[in-house]
Amino acid sequence: MKQLTIIKIGGNVIDSSEKLHQFLLDFTALPGDKILVHGGGKIATELGTSLGIEPKMVDGRRITDIETLRIVTMVYAGLINKNMVAQLQARGCNAIGLSGADGNVIRAVKRPVGSIDYGFVGDLNEASVSVQTLDSLLKSGLVPVLCAITHDGDTQLLNTNADTIASAVAVAMSAVYDTRLVYCFEKKGVLRDVEDDLSLVTEIKRNEFEQLKDEGVVSGGMIPKLHNAFEAIRQGVKAVYIGKADELPQIDTEGFGTRLID
Repeated sequence: MKQLTIIKIGGNVIDSSEKLHQFLLDFTALPGDKILVHGGGKIATELGTSLGIEPKMVDGRRITDIETLRIVTMVYAGLINKNMVAQLQARGCNAIGLSGADGNVIRAVKRPVGSIDYGFVGDLNEASVSVQTLDSLLKSGLVPVLCAITHDGDTQLLNTNADTIASAVAVAMSAVYDTRLVYCFEKKGVLRDVEDDLSLVTEIKRNEFEQLKDEGVVSGGMIPKLHNAFEAIRQGVKAVYIGKADELPQIDTEGFGTRLID
């Protein structure tokens, strides 16, 4: 099978025009078939605040009421997505920007109301990703750029975590490609000391995950990221990496980030 690299870009890389510029240069230079997935929470928060819509968060997760949904749709599917696509086109990368509704590429289910009502948030399942659509685009020489907006197939747009989208796309595409998943952000990878790049954990096995959580090495938003990563490996993704965006050119060497293995 052909190799496919799925990269999720996040953190403050999206917020910095200089860092984003360099990342997109490196992404363009990456050989082979590829898909880019992005969020943009900080920009959405700033825009919402400027319009008098304060973010509502519970345990680091955004509550998406109807006003917030309008903001994140404008920012994710509009401003950020089309800016990235325009920059990639300028670098000779024939990208196509998509929400989940475009080409029915990602269909989600509105999260049921439990102890917390997350609003218009979409959860994914094994049938959410249209492998046929993405495969067709890739075979046409296009590079899909997926934002964090999905749909339910019945007119409703939904806000879906970009890490979850990247993992679900990687799992789905592993049926027809030799797939690897790369989470890029501003840190070198999983660090024992978040202030010390020399404390990089170069490899984490599934059975070490719980121990690292107990030690506090893996905490906060890194916990669901690693959980998604190990689930992706369990379901057929060949390799998952977490690393620094400006070190992406090292992905095919031994020097890139933290590699997660089964």
